[in-house]
Amino acid sequence: MAHKISTTMKDALKVAGGGLVGAGFALLLAPRAGKEMRREIVSFARTAENKTEKAAHELIASVADFAETVENKASGLLHDGRKMTRDARKELLTAIDKGRGRLDKQRHRIARMIG
Repeated sequence: MAHKISTTMKDALKVAGGGLVGAGFALLLAPRAGKEMRREIVSFARTAENKTEKAAHELIASVADFAETVENKASGLLHDGRKMTRDARKELLTAIDKGRGRLDKQRHRIARMIG
């Protein structure tokens, strides 16, 4: 699971990085004045940085929520398993007690028949 998240994050960063490099080349090759181009590049880079940072925070929040949900589910399953084990133990002991009772009845019945 962690490997998949790590791979997804790497892929997202590759896409963002590729976009930045491509945009940078496009801006550099555009017919504009140097100062104006530098301002546009800086502005674009800041916008891309903010968007990337926001996406990373959203991804981290999603992963944290998912981990919390998994932890809660696992805890619930563990609790349910313990409860089921206790219930099964009670049922088993009840069945044993009933069996003892039936054996005692049969023993008494046979003892009366034999004399």
